[in-house]
Amino acid sequence: MSQRPEVLFPLFAEVSTLAGVGPKSARSLEQIGIRTPRDLLMTLPVSGIDRHRRDSITDIVPPGVATVEVVIGQHHAPATKGRPYRVAVRDSQADFTLVYFHARGDYLQKLLPTGQRRVVSGRIELFDGIAQMAHPDHVVLPEDADTLPDYEPVYPLTSGVTQKLMFKAVRDALAKTPPLAEWVDPPLIAREGWPDWITALTRAHGPQASTDLSPLSVARKRLAYDELFAHQLTLALARARVRQKPGRKTRGDGRIRDKVLAALPYTPTGAQTRAIGEIAADLGAPHRMNRLLQGDVGAGKTLVALMSLLIAVEAGGQGVMMAPTEILARQHLQGLRPLAEQAGVVLEILTGRDKGRERQAKLAALAAGDIQILVGTHAVFQPDVQFHDLRLAVVDEQHRFGVTQRMELGAKGQAVDVLVMTATPIPRSLSLTQFGEMDLSVLDEKPPGRTPVTTALVSTDRMDQVVERLRTAVSEGRQAYWVCPLVEESEVSDMTAAEDRFKRLRAALGEGIVGLVHGQMLPADKDAAMARFVAGDTKVLVATTVIEVGVDVPNASIMLIERAESFGLAQLHQLRGRVGRGAAASTCLLMYQGPLSETGQRRLSIMRDTEDGFIIAEEDLAMRGAGDMIGTAQSGLPRFRIADLERQTALLELARSDARKLLHDDPDLTSPRGKAARVLLWLMEQDRAIRLISVG
Repeated sequence: MSQRPEVLFPLFAEVSTLAGVGPKSARSLEQIGIRTPRDLLMTLPVSGIDRHRRDSITDIVPPGVATVEVVIGQHHAPATKGRPYRVAVRDSQADFTLVYFHARGDYLQKLLPTGQRRVVSGRIELFDGIAQMAHPDHVVLPEDADTLPDYEPVYPLTSGVTQKLMFKAVRDALAKTPPLAEWVDPPLIAREGWPDWITALTRAHGPQASTDLSPLSVARKRLAYDELFAHQLTLALARARVRQKPGRKTRGDGRIRDKVLAALPYTPTGAQTRAIGEIAADLGAPHRMNRLLQGDVGAGKTLVALMSLLIAVEAGGQGVMMAPTEILARQHLQGLRPLAEQAGVVLEILTGRDKGRERQAKLAALAAGDIQILVGTHAVFQPDVQFHDLRLAVVDEQHRFGVTQRMELGAKGQAVDVLVMTATPIPRSLSLTQFGEMDLSVLDEKPPGRTPVTTALVSTDRMDQVVERLRTAVSEGRQAYWVCPLVEESEVSDMTAAEDRFKRLRAALGEGIVGLVHGQMLPADKDAAMARFVAGDTKVLVATTVIEVGVDVPNASIMLIERAESFGLAQLHQLRGRVGRGAAASTCLLMYQGPLSETGQRRLSIMRDTEDGFIIAEEDLAMRGAGDMIGTAQSGLPRFRIADLERQTALLELARSDARKLLHDDPDLTSPRGKAARVLLWLMEQDRAIRLISVG
């Protein structure tokens, strides 16, 4: 089934085919991501208004919404321009006034004829002790009163779209929705008491009370599950596809690894040993490895990566390690080369800088198998880079590489195993959605010898004292990072902020002591500035967040983050991880500009109270939401319309195990439930999954 099933055609028509939606409102709806009836149905009400009929406005406490039947009295047109038009009305017990601004008298005479009965619904407020309803939301004949819902759903809007239009269009979309075969496992439906898909949609769009708007309501939970299930099914298909491709058994005899372990000044942690074991088992299995190695800053991922690469070398093959930037690639080279040399392994680097003869020589050595481990940037993707026998690819800092690039890398060798490393601790719910097609190894222990970092909050008012303390620290031979604030779109750019701070610190601390790096510099200048700091020639490095990822300067023991309240938790945590890498006691100063907002206060307190990246990541998710946390655009994180990752992790876990079980029982989705699941994939626009089935 490589094209959309006919049963879904009505849901994927133009949104302008729905009642009340003209070409203009269709364009407005597109602004909020609604192009088809299906999109509209997946846009649930955000709140609701109680419009139950009341006997009189005396039954409610103003301000509040009342729906009552009234007899219409006198009309009072405004005597002067700019005054409101008033209509006196009486319900069964009380008099009140309907108020209209900028209204046409003839229109209101028709809408509200004196002496007749109408049902009005709107917000009642007291004005100088007199009850009034300004611009009623609804005015209908008593015999049409049943067209008003008892509880009216309120939808997210954009200019050019009214609640009435949304209400009408949704009702029409529901009427056109075809019944679909059930894709959820029957025992699960029975256990949870879930309605079928159409009933769930109808209930979610026709709430009867505010409890029906909660993510925990039965109808919404069912719809969220469908969305998560489709997504997890896509990831499970991708995983199955990788596993079906014949892998190669890569087994080492341990002789090279033993040499490296013997040369280490410490014993690997239990978590490192466990991760190395999981990777070795994957490499030795007949299917391809697709594993994510997740570890907090300083948890020792580099050693795990090296051990994994050495298994490939022991088996007579080659390994490659890719980093997102040249600085990081060189750092990996510095960290890995001494260990590789002790074990007699040839390790080389290839970046965009390699040109001419030097590059040709490296490529020849690589193709002949003389280079056993290659470290590089995405330059290793280039077509002329050929390996003799590539067995394992390690990709560092995952979120810079999308799923497509992961697959491209796998195509380089014959059945290459892939290990992805990330230093960003990711809450479980996000790692299941972002990397759900991968197996997971977590490093949750810190190697011995890492000194804890003391974190303190200091107000920008004390800037002068801070600079004085910095002068003392520098005179004692310590090194510091000074990270400049993220500047919003304004006259100043991040670069200007960094340059200003650089000039001021240079004036305060002396020439040659302060260095500068920011994103707008040429790569060569940036590298040179970093190199001077690494060598200890400069003592203070003023930087924008370009240093967030992975730079290692063991002697740097002070991290000062200016306007820390403008950074996200994950970023603050990454920046703090740049210090505490040597033997010296390290400090992280979070400098804020008061008064702090409640969120700012909470964020900085969390940083002060814990160094555990996983706790910080969960808090970050709770505070910011999934999309902001990774920056949805480049993260490959799905945009769920109904599911709520922060609150529905358990539902996500359930969807994941259900998806894997369904594929285990019915790998080609050809059973009745499998066919229903295919329709669900089309419904949820998971085209990638559909391609995976049709290829399979």
